[in-house]
Amino acid sequence: MQGDEALAEKLVERMGAQHPVFAVAALSPRRTTVASVGASLDADFEIGSVSKGITGLLYADALERGHIGPTTTLGDLLPLGTGPAARVTLSSISTHRSGLPSLPSSAGVLRRTLALWLKGANPYGDTLDQLIAQAQGVRLKGTRPRYSNFGFELLGHALAAAASTTFGDLLRDRVATPLGLDTFYAPATPDELRPGALTGRSKSGRGREPWTGEALAPAGGIRSTIQDMARLTAALLDGSAPGVGALDPVADYTGRVVRIGAAWITLDRNRRLITWHNGGTGGFRTWLGLDRAAGTAVVLLSATAVSVDQHGFTLLAQLTEDEGTS
Repeated sequence: MQGDEALAEKLVERMGAQHPVFAVAALSPRRTTVASVGASLDADFEIGSVSKGITGLLYADALERGHIGPTTTLGDLLPLGTGPAARVTLSSISTHRSGLPSLPSSAGVLRRTLALWLKGANPYGDTLDQLIAQAQGVRLKGTRPRYSNFGFELLGHALAAAASTTFGDLLRDRVATPLGLDTFYAPATPDELRPGALTGRSKSGRGREPWTGEALAPAGGIRSTIQDMARLTAALLDGSAPGVGALDPVADYTGRVVRIGAAWITLDRNRRLITWHNGGTGGFRTWLGLDRAAGTAVVLLSATAVSVDQHGFTLLAQLTEDEGTS
């Protein structure tokens, strides 16, 4: 164990053998604590779809800077021709209302899925050029809320195009550098992984290839240490993070109980409004949740593909309760 041993021991008892390698950060108005089990505090994890929350921050930041507007479309920024995807607005993607499918349909989807299941292979190693080609022929599926990895891949790269840069550089310049995040990056290939990059494992303990990919980055390809996730989360709580308005809900997601901002979900849980996002890759599970009214937050990163959501919600509720009685 490293970091706060009491926090680590509490999580070991709760998460048990299902999560032999994990890290946690707990933030409150009084202090921030971090702990790691099975790895050092500077080991980096795949944060999966929490990456969408980061892309949501970049979207809100681009709006504030005037680089995009409420009616900016994908076709305004990416070479999508005259297909349906070109008419999709960035704002509709940010709340999962674009009509874009979860993943692009192609003959390779089944093959990639089988390679993941059988060999632990990375199914998301596409380049940006491949992503653009997939988008040029995609069909839309209506405007009801529909979670879309594909949409957030396109959104992130469109935001980068609006700033005349790449997504990786946009992530560095707008989020990592301003917040002092030393290990917060989106590797396009395995060669770009840091020496401290962990290898994730399936539920059965089998190793998984890292989910790296240029196209994937905005939707699920960011990696980070628990210490940098704690710094990011502190900035979300105090409002200093770029594009923090992304956390504010602007539309219903699954009824009025669950609402959505720019990727970030807000729900009423035991009379507390919790803003959160989770993530999952072939070998990792993540969860980041905030009780913004109480000033508390929790981050969980696990190098095993077993959900940590319930642990995150429970720990955040206990942290908030403890703060209220201290």
